Amino acid sequence: MGAPTTREMTRTPVQTAALTVGIIFLLIGLLGFIPGITTNYGEMQFAGHESDARLLGLFQVSILHNLVHLLFGVAGVAMARSWSAARLFLIGGGVIYLVFWLYGLLVDEEGAANFVPFNTADDWLHLILGVGMIALGLLTGRSAAR
Repeated sequence: MGAPTTREMTRTPVQTAALTVGIIFLLIGLLGFIPGITTNYGEMQFAGHESDARLLGLFQVSILHNLVHLLFGVAGVAMARSWSAARLFLIGGGVIYLVFWLYGLLVDEEGAANFVPFNTADDWLHLILGVGMIALGLLTGRSAAR
């Protein structure tokens, strides 16, 4: 392993947090497409509550749901390039996940409006992700690097 690059030496804590969260989202999105890690893989639908595939046997997923995770991952990795974009990704993404949490609580799990789809496990994970991402954005992004 060589010396760290200039980019690694100048990455701020908020950029590191955004990059880490982005990579985690990419991994989750990819894992959602792997049979065995995703149970009932043959039951996966593009979208809708009829998709009975479960990431880790717990979180209801669909192709659309996995694509959302992949898009969040790409956004996190891309936005980690600057302090302001990284902070926006964490705080803005956290707000979006809180909206997902509220949506999941309000929507009928068996109804057509549950098109992503979300189940109870997803709902609580979205709350944790939302609060966690906002906290990371606020705590690690208090001031821009000098």
